[in-house]
Amino acid sequence: MSEAKSIALKSFFGVKAGMTRIFDYDKGIQVPVTVIKLIPNIVTRVKTNEKDGYAAYQIGYGEKREKLVKKPVLGSLKKNNINEKVTRFFEIKDSEANTDSVGAKVNYEDFAVNSIVDVTSVSKGKGFAGVMKRYGFQGGPATHGSHFHRTPGSIGNRATPGRVFAQKKMPGHMGAVKKTQQNLPIVEVNLEEGYLLVKGSVPGAKNSFVKVSRAVKTKR
Repeated sequence: MSEAKSIALKSFFGVKAGMTRIFDYDKGIQVPVTVIKLIPNIVTRVKTNEKDGYAAYQIGYGEKREKLVKKPVLGSLKKNNINEKVTRFFEIKDSEANTDSVGAKVNYEDFAVNSIVDVTSVSKGKGFAGVMKRYGFQGGPATHGSHFHRTPGSIGNRATPGRVFAQKKMPGHMGAVKKTQQNLPIVEVNLEEGYLLVKGSVPGAKNSFVKVSRAVKTKR
């Protein structure tokens, strides 16, 4: 596998390292940014119309020690001469997918400063939450002997329809769902240090994997 081989794709995975701020001295403002650590993204397989019914790149990321990688995954990587022990995979459909790209690393040519991206990850889990925290309900009076404080109140509607409608906002599990933050500008890209800065906050906890993609609905 050639180390110099690389490919430009519309998405890649990184690691959310945390948040910080930078200063725009020309405008006299501070800008909150999220630090995304750049990690290797390897083309581990190319799917074709003839064999798989559609054309796509399979990208692997999240390297681990060999003893921590499942044997079927190791076998698949060895079959395609991939030395990196990646454990996570995703696909990018591309009608022009080329089988010669197996083993290539995803580069960041399309993710320059001021380009707009969408960032996807699994949001922080909040556990079981009530309606005030989960949906922002106002709640009842806090004093004067009120017995209605943080409860959701009535959820039914007499004998007709005699049931609770689906999607009713009620207490339940909050967070830990896939979320996408759209139209975030890239403030800085540092390939030597291996990070990029995205303006604003993105979903996910610290050290979680985040997917960075070219913006679908560019906002200017």
